[in-house]
Amino acid sequence: MGKTPTISQQRPSERDDEETLSDSYRAHAPALRSYLRRFISPQDVDDLLQVVFADAWRSRERYDPSRSQAAWLYVIAHRRAVDHLRVRRPSTVPLDAAAEAAVPTQRPADDELADRDRIRRALAELSHAQRQVIELAYYGELTQQEIAERLRVPLGTVKARTSRGLHKLSSLLAAAEAA
Repeated sequence: MGKTPTISQQRPSERDDEETLSDSYRAHAPALRSYLRRFISPQDVDDLLQVVFADAWRSRERYDPSRSQAAWLYVIAHRRAVDHLRVRRPSTVPLDAAAEAAVPTQRPADDELADRDRIRRALAELSHAQRQVIELAYYGELTQQEIAERLRVPLGTVKARTSRGLHKLSSLLAAAEAA
């Protein structure tokens, strides 16, 4: 007479598989969603995430429980993202339309010079601290954290100076525009 396999040796029922997939989705979907956002447009993320878990469901027999489930799901997600990007057709623009778009609608140089002059005068009216953080952010392309480190001030101070400076700058430019 043959030996009857124990429950742990039997093939899990489909109901057990569904519960496992549901648990896996709850555990890994948020991280996979963030991962997929790096590759594809936000409106396609949820659809692709569904494809990832459908593929995981279909290939569940190939999953090795001795290995990381998260890594297995990330591999599937990466492959589906690459497939998605390959299928997506790049938008093409007729050459005539591209030529029209390449010709900028320029304002007269006098208007540009006047704008620069207004901005320069408005910046000069800010306090040194406000002007400094705004110039580092916009002209130096530094983050607020980088500005705080460079100036050796707390991050909150940089945020307050930036906010107050931009508010004052906006008021000054609006007044100059009205004049």
